[in-house]
Amino acid sequence: MSRTATQDGSPGVAMALLPTGVPGLDDILGGGLPAFSFSLIAGGPGSGKTTMAMQMLFATSTVERPGLFITLLGETSLKLLRYQQTFDFFDVSAIGTRVHLLNLSEEALDGDLDAVLARIVHDVTALRPGMVVVDSFRSLVQSYRSDDRLSRVAGFVQRLALHLTTWHITSVLIGESHQLEAADPVYTVADGILLLSQDVERNSIVRKLQVVKARGLRHLPGLHTLRITEEGIRAFPRAPVRLDLHLPATSHRLSSGIPALDAIMGGGIPVGDSLVLTGPTGSGKTTFAMQFVRAGLAAGETAVVAIFEERPEVYLARADRFGPEIRDAVAADRLRVIYLRPLDLSVDETLQEIRDAVQTLSAVRVVIDSINGFEMALAPTFRADFRESLYRLIGALTRLGVTIYSTVETEALHGGTLTGYHVSFLTDIIISQRYLEMEGALRKALLVVKMRGSDHSRAFRLYELSSSGVDVGSTLTAFDAVSGGHPMRALRSAP
Repeated sequence: MSRTATQDGSPGVAMALLPTGVPGLDDILGGGLPAFSFSLIAGGPGSGKTTMAMQMLFATSTVERPGLFITLLGETSLKLLRYQQTFDFFDVSAIGTRVHLLNLSEEALDGDLDAVLARIVHDVTALRPGMVVVDSFRSLVQSYRSDDRLSRVAGFVQRLALHLTTWHITSVLIGESHQLEAADPVYTVADGILLLSQDVERNSIVRKLQVVKARGLRHLPGLHTLRITEEGIRAFPRAPVRLDLHLPATSHRLSSGIPALDAIMGGGIPVGDSLVLTGPTGSGKTTFAMQFVRAGLAAGETAVVAIFEERPEVYLARADRFGPEIRDAVAADRLRVIYLRPLDLSVDETLQEIRDAVQTLSAVRVVIDSINGFEMALAPTFRADFRESLYRLIGALTRLGVTIYSTVETEALHGGTLTGYHVSFLTDIIISQRYLEMEGALRKALLVVKMRGSDHSRAFRLYELSSSGVDVGSTLTAFDAVSGGHPMRALRSAP
């Protein structure tokens, strides 16, 4: 261990931390897995316990300090390898060199814990591994009658933990989630407990992770999303809103790409603000957002656009009618168009995709088109707290210093609820689009409803969508009852 400074500036002792090799997991744990710790990965069938432990083993093992995977299950090592070798983290050349397998299924089924421990001690002494994984604790529990199960298993677990920590070995025990009770011996012996679960709602299944226990670590609380892909397991930390981060104040403003709208807003969009554009179908929300992106590209900035309702090729085809700037920027990697459409998406995955793109491009502008599509792309389990999800998404992105431009479709043609999600307090700027019935025709009008810390026009302005983008016209000062959608010419007496 090395001396370091704690977060409050006082001297402290820092534990050595091992990268787990599971993307996102180190952030959740608070830096990694403590060296020489004794941890439990628990969860139901199919939650990813064995895959996560195997991924850790391959990430931390070396020829000098190899990894040892001990199975107490009835399945053979060959069967284990057959399924694990489908993941990208698996290296077949490492088997027998820096990753070793030990099958003690027969001893475990016979209930001979002394023989199990003796074999573990023998192989550990011979190999001197850096990490040991034991799969699974369930096999030991089921080998004993209820009257002597706890005492004998408790003694085994305590002796095993003592041996492994004395040898300076990082160890991981795999178990079932129903074992996380105070009476279970591993609960108190373990330095860390990771609980994996699967949430099933309608046709959607979402894997989640909770750090139940983590000695010596400042881990992220709450439930975090897991996804299993061909690469292995990836964790998406539940994005906390960092209230301790304060961006420097600036008076700089960004152009919306529509000069007349900039004038209405008192000079444009303040840097770092979150703008929400609401309007009914066909009112031109995506066109407004494209103008915002084009203005940034013309100023030499970079941008990220997250779309949920149409594929990138369709989005780019729509942008082509305004000029080649957007497609050229994508080709030059100055603009990243992210398509997020799976119906089991999580807010944390969305944020990670956008955040990665923002950091890669050093993006200044972010467009979310649309919040309605974002909600529909989420797994049902995340829609229940969509307001909180939106709060975390916008809060985390604005803390990166980017300016966010989001669109929301409203059902009412003539106004109605401003955002449709009762999250007006989350945004700095709200622009409302609506249809007006005027002289037998349907016209479009916009209104800047809200701008924090900035003066702005409070007049309704007509606008039209054209081949060049958006043309903002005159104010409706000669009309009353505009907000109701049926304006009437004002009858005002002469002074």
